[in-house]
Amino acid sequence: MKVVRRRTLLVGGALVVAASLGLAACGGSKTIVTGQTTTTSSRSGDLHDAATVTSPGAINPAAIPLGDGYVSTTPKVGYVDSCVTSFGGIGGAQVVGPWVNTKDKSWDSLTKIHVEGSVSWPNASYSVTVSGERRIIATNDLPTDHTTGSFPIASTDPAYAFDRNPNSIAAQSIKWSLPLNPVAASKPSCTSGGAIGVLDDGVLLFNALDGEGRDAGAHEVLDACDEHPQMGDMLHHHEIPSCILAAATGRSTLVGYAIDGYGIYVERDADGALLTNTDLDACHGRTSMVLWNGKMQKIYHYDATSEYPYTVGCFHGTPISTGN
Repeated sequence: MKVVRRRTLLVGGALVVAASLGLAACGGSKTIVTGQTTTTSSRSGDLHDAATVTSPGAINPAAIPLGDGYVSTTPKVGYVDSCVTSFGGIGGAQVVGPWVNTKDKSWDSLTKIHVEGSVSWPNASYSVTVSGERRIIATNDLPTDHTTGSFPIASTDPAYAFDRNPNSIAAQSIKWSLPLNPVAASKPSCTSGGAIGVLDDGVLLFNALDGEGRDAGAHEVLDACDEHPQMGDMLHHHEIPSCILAAATGRSTLVGYAIDGYGIYVERDADGALLTNTDLDACHGRTSMVLWNGKMQKIYHYDATSEYPYTVGCFHGTPISTGN
């Protein structure tokens, strides 16, 4: 089945809407209905903190700053503001991989291994529609446009030496009603240990922490599209995966939604590099011109980075309850 992937790029100040046809590897379905034109008002949320895990300029993919220890109960730039304050010592990789340099506090995404396998999901389904002032998102949490690795991780897979993830991937039943025009909460709020959003491949997004409270992007062994299942067989990403980043080549691309209704974007500078923590606030967002609800607007949104915490550090708006 062919999937139409529409991406909006801001190139040299000109708005370009591109639609590309590709053969979905898993044969799933994706429906995106453009929202009505509206105007969103929000504040920038300037909550910068001096203690950060930032690096100046573009992030070296062979030496990404390690996020271990950057967990907080208050909003801080470069941290995850976590509702979970006690971690059980389980749920992450069992062995620290050689791609993690604990001495230099960095990790190498170029040498990190991936879970083997190429599993198709022909029943994948993801839709985004608008009803009045609400954005309705429905997904069964299976990827609409790519295959996954084989889970549970097989003992014959090299990944098993580091991460013995015993969970399978199974369809979920998820339907969220998000505000079409989210507004800032009176103060930011913490992220849970479950779904904090969904990306445009139909797969849920979790925060940057593994079950042990470490940098999940560095430690957990994921498949080729940077995903894996948790207990309950719920597939999820901890960051914007390489397969989505590779397609988001323009200056501004909407790649998902957080559960407070704000968009998650891939924004790039004039040299094509992703933004860094130094460009963003404590919730890992900023206010800039992006395409939102069919109109170019200067609004608040979250941004993808190559460095921890990768997507959402805290909620700028009011998150819905997902039962996590």
